[in-house]
Amino acid sequence: TRTADLTAELAGDQGPNRYADRTGLPLSTYFAGPKLRWILDAVPGARLRAESGELCFGTMDSWILWNLTGLHITDVTNASRTMLMDLRTLQWDPQICAEFGVPMAMLPEIRSSSEVYAPITTGALAGVPVAGILGDQQAATFGQACLSPGDTKNTYGTGNFMLMNTGTIPVFSEHGLLTTVCYRLGDQPAVYALEGSIAVTGSLVQWLRDNLGIISAAEEIEPLARTVADNGGAYVVPAFSGLFAPRWRPDARGVVAGLTRFVTKGHLARAVLEATAFQTREVIDAMRADADAQRLDVEKVTLKVDGGMVVNELLMQFQSDILDATVVRPVVTETTALGAAYAAGLAVGYWSSTDDIRANWAEDKRWTPAMPAADRDHLMGEWNKAVERTYDWV
Repeated sequence: TRTADLTAELAGDQGPNRYADRTGLPLSTYFAGPKLRWILDAVPGARLRAESGELCFGTMDSWILWNLTGLHITDVTNASRTMLMDLRTLQWDPQICAEFGVPMAMLPEIRSSSEVYAPITTGALAGVPVAGILGDQQAATFGQACLSPGDTKNTYGTGNFMLMNTGTIPVFSEHGLLTTVCYRLGDQPAVYALEGSIAVTGSLVQWLRDNLGIISAAEEIEPLARTVADNGGAYVVPAFSGLFAPRWRPDARGVVAGLTRFVTKGHLARAVLEATAFQTREVIDAMRADADAQRLDVEKVTLKVDGGMVVNELLMQFQSDILDATVVRPVVTETTALGAAYAAGLAVGYWSSTDDIRANWAEDKRWTPAMPAADRDHLMGEWNKAVERTYDWV
């Protein structure tokens, strides 16, 4: 959050969406561009060295590729998350770089997500080609075989990241979502996605464990939550660092609402799990609204899920209930690594086409909604009341 003042300064009179029509992103402390500017401003000598060509900037993929091959390269998906790339041209935007005060000589070359970049030059893997680069959530989307417009996946980690494939035309959100490059295979047109980023989901379970000591291991939360039939009227809104999509309220801070003498640690455990599902519902509602505006038919979305929290079957059922949608868990839940492997395999001919990737995806378990509509609406109404209590705290 050290870039909070800088993002406000860059927003100026035009507000946080100053660059959204080119980058798909609101000005936020979340993205890499303002962090780079902060380093250039705050680290003695950094700007001078950057302007003289001594410093390179990149995301984690660039660093790894640099060490393996000596080349300064990134792919379109990682570049799209810096706030410095134009989504339509798939190149660095000179005007944004100038306004951010970022020397373009620092920036890596932008390439596709699936091509042979270079052979590895050192170590035991010398001569092996590096052929796939994808950002974390884009790789998970690819690994989940979300290859057609409307295909949607949600990754449940420390935070939650939901992406919906929107095809080869970027959809610019009117409802607080990010527009990102989903993947680009070789010289084919780029495929775009809408993304909803939720800051705190799995890390809320960690907070219950580490800060409050209510559980001693993450896997204890499900049996504890099952000791009660519902949340007892309690809601936990984990706005620890503000609220991300779709609300984007950096002034928010966390609350526990609806407490009575009746509430037990079982109710709090259930409320912690439900917070993840409620936040996911907010994001999917925003996606449905954006997709409707673009005439994408996603009303009956099937949500593919992955990440550490999807082993929690109470959460997965509640997620299906609160979404009124089918939730499907794949056999391979480590879909980020799988997606990068798919991209590399396509580039070197290990897989012949994306049809092979669709065929390789396998379902492990699915959950279907069983909650009456009136109960769903009541819970969402109470959740919204709780969220509104978090505003204007900072």
